[in-house]
Amino acid sequence: MSSNSIKIFTGNSHPELAKLVASRMGMDLAKVMVMKYSNQETAVTIGESVRDEDVFIIQSGCGEINDNLMELLIMINACKTASARRITAVIPCFPYARQDKKDKSRAPISAKLVANMLTVSGANHVITMDLHASQIQGFFNIPVDNLYCEPSMIKYIREQIENWRNAIIVSPDAGGAKRVTVWNFDDTPSKIAQLLDRATSIADRLNLDFALIHKERKKANEVSRMVLVGEVTGKIAILVDDMADTCGTLGLAAKTLVENGATKVYAIVAHGILSGKAIQVINDSFIEKLVVTNTIPHEEKRIDTIDISPTLAEAIRRTHNGESVSYLFSHAPE
Repeated sequence: MSSNSIKIFTGNSHPELAKLVASRMGMDLAKVMVMKYSNQETAVTIGESVRDEDVFIIQSGCGEINDNLMELLIMINACKTASARRITAVIPCFPYARQDKKDKSRAPISAKLVANMLTVSGANHVITMDLHASQIQGFFNIPVDNLYCEPSMIKYIREQIENWRNAIIVSPDAGGAKRVTVWNFDDTPSKIAQLLDRATSIADRLNLDFALIHKERKKANEVSRMVLVGEVTGKIAILVDDMADTCGTLGLAAKTLVENGATKVYAIVAHGILSGKAIQVINDSFIEKLVVTNTIPHEEKRIDTIDISPTLAEAIRRTHNGESVSYLFSHAPE
């Protein structure tokens, strides 16, 4: 790979991950200054030439989400007006991904708005990980590669969970549909088919059984009842979900599993948002260990982290060299 034809930039959302990706590729991060004026406007100065370069901008949707999104949009536009050959937005955790549909009267589809803004700002390509809803890819009229944390999660289970062959994979709610079985009684037959197609992904690859928890909500972020479907007695239960925000669902799911005979409960999550009292909820729950990827930065030392920088670095390398990235859908780079 020619290092003088590719540049990797990052904003302030997750510089540690960007450094890991650049290091994996044997490169340094390109120079950029991102700051705020006294009136809170975001200012960006690209510190080196990007003319006819293949530019990758790594910026996750976390922390001060709106500020970080504006940083990304402005960096994309700055590179576009500086004559970059191609601009790829690498967004490990896509912002506003949960606002992907009109679920009530006069509700916005904010994920579509973000997609529009990225395109208008000048992005030619988007690389993201474990979208909350796969249909978000259809909000774009530019190529989108939605990578998966699943191969890295499988590697973690095999290497880090003792006696994992006596485990059962469990989905705590419909958000886990990307990896394990989910049943939502409001789903259409086509949607259920899509969920069930993905249902046994981790369980099949590990040759394990799976179970699901049907979750009923009275209102957002408040679960009224959980019903376990499956047999977990005497097994290690591994909860798999795409994101953990307040962790109320994981806490209640772990309690339900233990009450139904599970010996231990692990939770493995793609995006560890961990807002509010999430850490306290986990510490007070029956969860033996919470495992998250580093798509979002966190400083809690008692949480295990799966490093997904090798996957992002390989996706960038393959994109730059015009190679297929589909290998990464089912394999974790060594």
